[in-house]
Amino acid sequence: MTSLLRLMAVHAHPDDEASKGAGTVALYVSQGVEVMVVTCTGGERGDVLHSAADEDVQKWGLAEVRRREMADAAQILGVKHAWLGFEDSGFPDPENPQPLPAGCFADLPLEQVTQPLVDLIRDFRPQVITTYDEEGGYPHPDHIRTHEVTLAAVEAAASADYPNDREPWQVSKMYYNMQFIRARIYALHEAMLAAGFESPYLEWIERMEKRRDAASRVTTTIECGDFLHIRDQALLAHRTQIDPEGFFFKVPLEMQKAVWPTEEFELAMSLVKTELPETDLFAGLRA
Repeated sequence: MTSLLRLMAVHAHPDDEASKGAGTVALYVSQGVEVMVVTCTGGERGDVLHSAADEDVQKWGLAEVRRREMADAAQILGVKHAWLGFEDSGFPDPENPQPLPAGCFADLPLEQVTQPLVDLIRDFRPQVITTYDEEGGYPHPDHIRTHEVTLAAVEAAASADYPNDREPWQVSKMYYNMQFIRARIYALHEAMLAAGFESPYLEWIERMEKRRDAASRVTTTIECGDFLHIRDQALLAHRTQIDPEGFFFKVPLEMQKAVWPTEEFELAMSLVKTELPETDLFAGLRA
């Protein structure tokens, strides 16, 4: 390893790494921290949300296109990347729920899908891991399973009783992504209205009013406004999922940097002494 500090970000699908915590990742890469993004599934059951990628999908298939998009996003972010190699579970229709597809990520036994992540943790040896909370950020079965797998893998990777040929590794801190808290959405919504623009957040606000507010869980705030343009470039690499004229780009970048230049996390586990609130995922580890 060339870096003393190492961060692993565990995500469910290609593009999740760009929409959740990418500004923070870019910040730490700029500081010389070695970062690995782990993607649990290939996103094979996702929809093509931007027609600009239709020709590529017809030529190579959605799975291959999303692999290429992920490679481009990883290069933009400056991170190592690894696939766990499991099949996307798809997002069930709440109006017409169906059983999970057989053999998909959320259908397989937890111990089976945990083993590849244990291997990656023992090989990469991160002090810090980020992932999703117990609700997955939103209730996609792959997001919830990503939470479960990460917790199980962190515990197993540290155990000398877990069988594989790699040395055990104890992760020191684990965080949950909390980037879409209500306060952020309201702040950007109000800034857009004050500037005379149409807000893209009206439907979000309606949905958020029906759910609990996660703001009380935030323990750690990372100042990363100067790196949000890298986040946007990584998002745009996912051409099947992201429209340059779409939702993610309705709020001008300069407004985002002025109104909400931070990304938020919840400290879920720490084996080192740290004081809350934090402004650094590596608080307590830099010495």
